[in-house]
Amino acid sequence: MTYQPGSEQQQHGPLEGLEQWEEFVKVRYPEEGAPVEAAAKLPEAFRDYRAEARPSVKEFYRLNHANQSLDFVLAKKREYLPLRKRRMSIWTAMEFLNTLVDDSDPDTDLSQIEHLLQTAEAIRRDGHPRWFILTGLIHDLGKILCLFGEPQWAVVGDTFPVGCAYSDRVVFPEYFASNPDAAVAEYQSPCGIYSETCGLEQVHLSWGHDEYLYQVVKHYLPEEALYMVRYHSFYAAHKEAAYGHLMSEHDREMFHWVRGFNPYDLYSKGEDRPDVPALTPFYRELIDEFFPAELAW
Repeated sequence: MTYQPGSEQQQHGPLEGLEQWEEFVKVRYPEEGAPVEAAAKLPEAFRDYRAEARPSVKEFYRLNHANQSLDFVLAKKREYLPLRKRRMSIWTAMEFLNTLVDDSDPDTDLSQIEHLLQTAEAIRRDGHPRWFILTGLIHDLGKILCLFGEPQWAVVGDTFPVGCAYSDRVVFPEYFASNPDAAVAEYQSPCGIYSETCGLEQVHLSWGHDEYLYQVVKHYLPEEALYMVRYHSFYAAHKEAAYGHLMSEHDREMFHWVRGFNPYDLYSKGEDRPDVPALTPFYRELIDEFFPAELAW
């Protein structure tokens, strides 16, 4: 079955903004190990959430689960992973992402750069290594896929393996029934096209900002950081212990870092606005320590 771009694939998406998906994830996974300043607010009180997901969130997951097939993922890798969209620095990519306007978050009117700095500063305050701080700063830069015209469901969302049976620990698993891969018997065994304990490096996950950014930065950061970037949205694995049969022992060891990063990813947002001009010299120096002047995107 070959992925065919159609009108549905060209829609921006049902969410008011990408933050709406992240807020839903925070409801699903209240995190006791959140940074101190965020943990002071119970997740239930952090926003006025509904007990049930909004219709827009459900529609987002319906589109995500129906369209993220193996053929779709392979097509997107062929399109993006030559990394020929543009050349730019990390800071320029941050400024580019800053042009993405998100109206979905009533808690704050912070810019995208301010959100990135909040995450990085929470990690910095907790005394983590410089590469860890940098990972917090950049981990969502792959969301520039939205600015390249990708629909929301191909940018954010809980990631999951394609080409093998779906886990019922992925949110809204009933929506996978509409995915063309659901009718391919080869893809619906536990291992599918993979082999047991083959390692996640051999596994295709649903396409989005995690994999895209990983491919951009994979030559420049420590392996621990790369696992954080590549798998921070793989909640079925690092929060629900699903797909363990595909993971190698090394994956299991490295997921310690993914789980350690998760509280900063979800709960570092707050009301205090970072002083961007004051913080800029530190973070520009940190970026220059690890990255070249320009990267291929």
